[in-house]
Amino acid sequence: MKILAKTVLEDVHLGDSISVNGTCLTVTEFDTTSSEFSVGLSPETLRKTSLGELERGSLVNLERALSPSTRMGGHFVQGHVDGTGEIVEKVVEGDSLWVKVKVSSELLKYIVPKGFIAVDGTSLTVVGVFDDEGCFNFMLVAYTQQKVVIPLKEVGQKVNLEVDILGKYVERLLSSGFVDSIKSS
Repeated sequence: MKILAKTVLEDVHLGDSISVNGTCLTVTEFDTTSSEFSVGLSPETLRKTSLGELERGSLVNLERALSPSTRMGGHFVQGHVDGTGEIVEKVVEGDSLWVKVKVSSELLKYIVPKGFIAVDGTSLTVVGVFDDEGCFNFMLVAYTQQKVVIPLKEVGQKVNLEVDILGKYVERLLSSGFVDSIKSS
């Protein structure tokens, strides 16, 4: 996939990671003169993300990898997409936008109110979880709406989702029996 960009190409190197709609991808070619770079898309990436649905000219969120000296503002987003969700509702309230997303039960179990979710690479706070509907929602303030692609998507379109990795670590630890072995020793 070839992407036209400018800012993310400052100081880019072959092999660098650039997040495209929340998907960590490796730069395989770049040309700072024409302001474009290329990334490879593996079959697993296409299965797990909505990147295969992009068309020529689609707008995407881009983010360079974090350097250790960078200030952390927000959540830990790795760019490792866990799956996709479908936008099922968009409602304007004042200058903010409510967005409701339907997800599989496999992902919904990791989503909690006031918890973290990355939607197309945008770090957001979950407002509500609706287990009976298999959905969660979040709100975008006016500033964020102007900086990301989510408001441009229509009801029925897919978004890439990355859940909080801490929830996955806790689940793995509890299911491994490690905690039980500590209790019995």
